[in-house]
Amino acid sequence: MTSSAASSEVLFETVGNKGVITLDRPKALNAVTLPMIKEITSHLQAWKSTAAFVLMRSSSEKAFCAGGDVVDVMQKVTRGENDWSDFFRLEYAMNHLIGTYPIPQVALIHGITMGGGVGLSIHGKYRVATEKTIFAMPETLIGMIPDVGATYFLPRLKGNLGRFLAFTGHRLTGYDLLRAGIATHFCDSDKIKDLQNDLLALKDATGLEKLLQNYTESSAMKSTEHESSLNSNIEALFREDSVEGVISTLESDGSKWALEHRDTIRKMSPTALKLSARLFNEGKNLNLKEALILEFDVLQKAVPDGDCREGIRARLIDKDNKPKWNPSRLEDVEDSYIDSFFVKAERPLEIH
Repeated sequence: MTSSAASSEVLFETVGNKGVITLDRPKALNAVTLPMIKEITSHLQAWKSTAAFVLMRSSSEKAFCAGGDVVDVMQKVTRGENDWSDFFRLEYAMNHLIGTYPIPQVALIHGITMGGGVGLSIHGKYRVATEKTIFAMPETLIGMIPDVGATYFLPRLKGNLGRFLAFTGHRLTGYDLLRAGIATHFCDSDKIKDLQNDLLALKDATGLEKLLQNYTESSAMKSTEHESSLNSNIEALFREDSVEGVISTLESDGSKWALEHRDTIRKMSPTALKLSARLFNEGKNLNLKEALILEFDVLQKAVPDGDCREGIRARLIDKDNKPKWNPSRLEDVEDSYIDSFFVKAERPLEIH
């Protein structure tokens, strides 16, 4: 038995005893909006006690979800609308719901998966990548912090990979997501429809693990020599807790790879980098709920008063790619300024 409901941006189906969410905003690479967040949350709540598992996928071959619609958020800030933070308030509550969901969620992260798309998937039980998956947390490039629970999950990636991803916005692709532990399973892109059909044919969740593992084991990527894009020296080069320490280590190394990534880091917002470094270090000792609450607190100042407004203008609106960061140099970002972001929100994030 199949029943369905739809909005203009996301589709919902009940296929037997499975809940199916299909992100359907392809022209915007499925960037999540506030209405989408509300609808996804509502259906996830309803399926908690009725579905065997939830399948989350995209209608697009190009993207699972490229992030949150931060341009809309910034337009609200510019117009002086005080409800701009509702986007993050409800998005983070949804992230926590996925992270504590009592039944399995299977996210098919086929195509671009960044920012808010990571939040939709990484906290769930299963994440299936393909060779066309492109994963990144590029927030510092627009003056923001890696959020949607990145404060929790990035410090838990092995070998300082999380710090590397937070500082550089580096894009991981394909099989490297499985190596990194970001994806739990892998499927060749030409088999993704077969996988979906097999998932929906399951009678319950007991066969999920075996089915996903079978697709991973039979992948053509597994049977060929797949060269990793991850430098084996990331653990050593990104071992320092501070941005300045990482840059100094990269400069001392002097290799082409190290200097290229030093230059990449220098393009990011100095304030966002320092905020990200502190969040990363504090996140080592936080659970998901605590991490989301801390991110929400920091964003109350970072969005309207930090580099976020300028970064979104330069990268996403005017697209001149010439943000004027303030302060413009890492050494001019004082610790007292960073401290000013770590203040409890007037309307704190409440997660139940």
